[in-house]
Amino acid sequence: MRKISIALVVFISFFGFAQDQLLSIKDAISGYHLYPRGLYDAQWLPGGQWFSQVATLDDGQQTIEVQEIAVTKGRNISITLTDINTSLPEDAKLVRLPRAHWITATEFQFVSAKKGYAYNIEEKTSRRLSFDNEINLTNPQYFADGSGIYGETPKGFGYNRNNKSTEIGLTTDGIVIGKAVHRSEFGITKGLFPSPNFTKMAYYEMDERMVTNYPLYELTDTPATAKMLRYPTAGAKSHHVIVRIKSMNDDTPPITIKTVGDPEQYLTNVSWTPDEKYILIAIVNRAQNHMWLNMYDAESGDFVKTLFEEKNEKYVEPEHPAVFLKNDPSSFIWWSERDGYNHLYLYDLNGTMIKQLTKGNWVVTDLHGTNKKGDLLYISATKDSPLERHLYCVNMKNGKMKNLTQTPGYHTVKANADCSLFIDDYSNTTTPREVRLLDSDGNLKEIITKASNPLKDYKLGEMELGKLKGNSGDDLYYRVFKPIDFDPTKKYPVVVYLYNGPHLQLITKKWLGGANLWYQYMAQQGYVVFSLDGRGSADRGFDFESAIHRNCGEKEMEDQLTGVEWLKQQQWVDSNRLGVHGWSYGGFMTTSLMTRHPGVFKVGVAGGPVIDWSLYEVMYTERYMDTPQENPEGYELTNLKNHVQNLEGKLLMIHGGQDDVVLWQHSLQYLEKAVDKGVQLDYFVYPNHEHNVFGKDRIHLYQKVSNYFFDNL
Repeated sequence: MRKISIALVVFISFFGFAQDQLLSIKDAISGYHLYPRGLYDAQWLPGGQWFSQVATLDDGQQTIEVQEIAVTKGRNISITLTDINTSLPEDAKLVRLPRAHWITATEFQFVSAKKGYAYNIEEKTSRRLSFDNEINLTNPQYFADGSGIYGETPKGFGYNRNNKSTEIGLTTDGIVIGKAVHRSEFGITKGLFPSPNFTKMAYYEMDERMVTNYPLYELTDTPATAKMLRYPTAGAKSHHVIVRIKSMNDDTPPITIKTVGDPEQYLTNVSWTPDEKYILIAIVNRAQNHMWLNMYDAESGDFVKTLFEEKNEKYVEPEHPAVFLKNDPSSFIWWSERDGYNHLYLYDLNGTMIKQLTKGNWVVTDLHGTNKKGDLLYISATKDSPLERHLYCVNMKNGKMKNLTQTPGYHTVKANADCSLFIDDYSNTTTPREVRLLDSDGNLKEIITKASNPLKDYKLGEMELGKLKGNSGDDLYYRVFKPIDFDPTKKYPVVVYLYNGPHLQLITKKWLGGANLWYQYMAQQGYVVFSLDGRGSADRGFDFESAIHRNCGEKEMEDQLTGVEWLKQQQWVDSNRLGVHGWSYGGFMTTSLMTRHPGVFKVGVAGGPVIDWSLYEVMYTERYMDTPQENPEGYELTNLKNHVQNLEGKLLMIHGGQDDVVLWQHSLQYLEKAVDKGVQLDYFVYPNHEHNVFGKDRIHLYQKVSNYFFDNL
């Protein structure tokens, strides 16, 4: 057996005094009170000297707390539901605290009884705003100046501005208006894009009539009915998307942005220029190896020019729209992985790259903005460690960087408008949670809240973070929880929990190492719980993530087996009692390991697994696998139906009957193949759940998962 070099090992003990309580499965899955408390719904108010949060009082009542930073006067204002209702007309009383959408530092807006109101936190009075919600907008968004709202409707989308309602929609089956498109890939989270001054609304319109229908069965109906889902699978027909623009000042018909080319291309990362004259759209070809950042006239929809292009033999994946500089509206920041890591580039509207703003073998994870002068840029990044996140100040002239958070750990930061103050919410493996106020130089102004350890009375397993050297030479970070009352002379069963797919990182230097309490629950039951982020995982650079290209599962299994070899070298591991569990991509990996490396794992639990990549969606699959026509060998090798006969040990497969991400057909076909091959497979369905199981049923799910290991491992 080859040697595995261990470059980093960090041991974390959770033991202290009076630790004798054990977690129930309910505690482990829905025991939110057992996670460190911080700020909830923290927001900076306009002006940047106040912030708000939603707090829970001792009597259980929620309140909106508004705090002026302590470096000035440090005043606190608390607004309860009773306060707001006292100020409202009788027919507009609220039944729950509204979310605050701030207009100024003293007023927030909300809707009650379909009418818009603004509440003054100092005077404790409400005033009627000039809009209502008579067209029943879903999850309405608010214009920052208090002039109106916009959002989705059953037919499409609509808005009410200065009490004038407009609804845009088509009832034709297969036409989707004003909603996220391309199945929310490429960073797409919405379908409506108001202009900076709220005079125009850009929106997506998607024609998916050419896409195959897939049935989702409504089993509560008698007899059962089918709700049809348009689902584009790899190599098959995909939908067509356009962008339109509607004036919000008059009733003129919307104009269409005149994109050309393959109608199955992707229209991503829509942004406005500050003067509202132009729209920028990142056009990605269906092969996802070529991107054009195009500029279009917002009045006519005409193509103006291509600002720049990006190509990659594997894929390009723009996920962030252009961010324009406040002090220079002719310049914008663009995110790109073109040099192998996610970094920031400064461009002008002629398409000329002014400079690369960040550079190095690390990735930018958040862009917070610039200072008033516009010469300092504030970002979050992995510069100090792939397992940590820190706030950095970047000098835009010379590129020099300064770490403003310093304390080791994972820092989630919210900046005020001019980046003069930051709310720093952080934890690490020994600090449950601390929320601090920092200035633009990283100086600590105050500690807003410091959470106590909610697990201090519980008996917990020791956690270890470390890294192994993979066959590829890459560092592979792992996390292991050891059983309570650990005895290194004993041998323990192991559950490997994994995901190991793009856009997710399991191992971080957060509290509990980024894990949840189910890991500790299993440690209390006498199990080792191990996780490793192999190639394909997020935030390690393009080469690390794209190593899986055209052969999903292969490099990932190689790296997971590196972790298995390390486990087998530990004298306290029972190498005959190894289990594996994961969901979605992790379900694919679980099934892959159980059948393509039979005998390594005795027990597996695969949730919502991708079985056959040709049944998965166009955007995701073709990025990492190309099409089935272009890569038949890769699809054949990774099709897990071709490996069913190799299954050794016990495998439980779980699926949601309403899964609209990984279609139920995946595991049903696998089940059918297992029957055909005479292979015994355990199977369970949650009929009314989608891609995962949430709510009270999640406790049922993880009791089932746990019991399967208890009974078979």
